[in-house]
Amino acid sequence: MSKGHDRYHERNCGLSIFGKDLVRRSGAHCELCGDHGVKLHIYEVAAVSKLPDLNHCLMVCDVCFTQIEKPKLQDNNHWRCLNHSIWSEVPVVKVLAVAILKRVAEQNFWAVQLLEQVYLEPEEREWLAKVQLP
Repeated sequence: MSKGHDRYHERNCGLSIFGKDLVRRSGAHCELCGDHGVKLHIYEVAAVSKLPDLNHCLMVCDVCFTQIEKPKLQDNNHWRCLNHSIWSEVPVVKVLAVAILKRVAEQNFWAVQLLEQVYLEPEEREWLAKVQLP
């Protein structure tokens, strides 16, 4: 098999180890929009090391996952739910919520207003600067 396939498989197996911990932390809800009773995906934010890190992962629903990964399909009104996520005590949730809001703010004044309310710790600001959404 190719090296790329091996690295991909190794990383995904590493992420799946976190599944139970992430479901427990999220209460089986999407950590961005709060949806529950739906299929959840592990989403990794700004991976900086070869091995997956639980603190860089969160659980997201199909709708959030698709809108993050495919911005052309983005429904900006869906992201109004981020007014709760930006106050999360889980840094990865807060950082990703702010990164998404920044993208949405390019076309929506409500998102600009919401971003004005956000408080990030210095390390969260540094992390946010490294986040590049598709």
